[in-house]
Amino acid sequence: MLIRTTTLGLVALLAACAPLPVPPETVPARPEATPARPETTLAWPEATPARPETTLAQPEATPAPPETTPAAKNAAAEVPLLAAQNGAAEAPPAEAGQPAKPPPPANLWQRIRTGFRLPDRNGPLVQEGEQWYSSRPDYVARMVERGSRFLYYVVEEVERRGMPAEIALLPMIESAYNPRAYSRSNASGIWQFIPSTGKLYGLRQNFWYDARRDVLAATNAALDYLEKLYGMFGNWELALASYNWGEGAVSRAIARNQAKGLPTDYESLALPPETRAYVPKLQAVKNIVADPARFGLQLADIPNEPYFATVTLKRPIDVQLAAKLAEMPLEEFKYLNPENNKPVIKSDGSKALVLPRDRVEIFQRNLEANDRPLVSWQVYTVKRHDQPEKIAAKYGMTLARLKEINGIAGGKKINPGQALLVPVRGNAEPYLPDLPAPKVATARYQPKKKYTQAVRKVGPKKLVQRSAATRKPAAGQRPPAKRVQATIRSRPGGKTIALAEEPKDAH
Repeated sequence: MLIRTTTLGLVALLAACAPLPVPPETVPARPEATPARPETTLAWPEATPARPETTLAQPEATPAPPETTPAAKNAAAEVPLLAAQNGAAEAPPAEAGQPAKPPPPANLWQRIRTGFRLPDRNGPLVQEGEQWYSSRPDYVARMVERGSRFLYYVVEEVERRGMPAEIALLPMIESAYNPRAYSRSNASGIWQFIPSTGKLYGLRQNFWYDARRDVLAATNAALDYLEKLYGMFGNWELALASYNWGEGAVSRAIARNQAKGLPTDYESLALPPETRAYVPKLQAVKNIVADPARFGLQLADIPNEPYFATVTLKRPIDVQLAAKLAEMPLEEFKYLNPENNKPVIKSDGSKALVLPRDRVEIFQRNLEANDRPLVSWQVYTVKRHDQPEKIAAKYGMTLARLKEINGIAGGKKINPGQALLVPVRGNAEPYLPDLPAPKVATARYQPKKKYTQAVRKVGPKKLVQRSAATRKPAAGQRPPAKRVQATIRSRPGGKTIALAEEPKDAH
């Protein structure tokens, strides 16, 4: 009994010391984890060789630190500096397999030369033009000096429209780049627009302002006109001839040649002498610009950059005050703004004032600081019984000064209804109405009297009869005297001859 109890106790003691039962899923996992340790341990040798690879790869990135030394920094800084000096910094990056775009030239003449596209022509008229310019170096120098202010703007506009660069030289033969040029046919400005054509292309002309002398407005109008002419004729030579002679006249000349079965190119048309020499004269200027040394000339360099900028005026202002605010000479200011007919710039809020680029900020700063009236002139309309001397005295000026301000020649009269510019009195608001441009007196062409000559033999001598074609006298003029018949002898004892001679005044 005692042995059995002891045995049972021993069994119970052994059962208590045995491990607890584990779920089936967990028990197999432990043996799997145990063999994995040797695999991890064996994997280290595979990872260990990778470290030398990383260590060897670092020397490829290691050479960078030497470039951070002062000498390397200076060398690296010189690369973009040299590139900027050579113009490479301004050029866009070239695509793979394509050469880099060359930088723009620093000299405007070189830019113009690279844009020449019209076919070259030769001949006596071209040589005559070359001789004319080359024998006048002072004239060429003045023309270049005037053009230096506006040529960059004209070249920009010509290139923007895809036109040949020769078109930018056209004002040289039209006006010698003088914005104040005025011809006998009332053409005005560097592009020499006559009043009717100017109005047709949007160039306003009134009491205050003549857009034909406005370089910006006239350039755009001239290029519009030339584009239209090129579209009509499909040929730049005929377009240029039309610019000089008129598209109607060139069209009629073409029609006459077509009716006769003749060619209709520039050389084949019947053109007036001025138009015939127009394109050769442009070719002569082109040749001089292309190689001035060949003609013994030297063209002053013109930078390939804009000379002027524009400022929009919100209010009217005196020309003299505007020049003072820009801190520039009055004559230079007038030269850049030649479109103003009066000493007042009448602005409706959109007038563009042309100033050198370095004067724009100065003008704006001084204008903001100015506390005095901007206008000292106003309009006075002459009444029926006004006397010019009393008008001048009323406004504290002489008659000569009154005429000078209003552009009236000394011998011309001041008529009733005429608008005059007079000083503003006191603090009165200036009266600046919109007025039309004064009428331009056009000189009518009066052909000379035509003489017919008849010669007949009378013995050993010759009798010459001349008859003059006379016009009907105007009202208030005396009629021409009647012809008288004179009888003379050809020689003593010879035949009597009746000779019609010029009449003497019968009155």
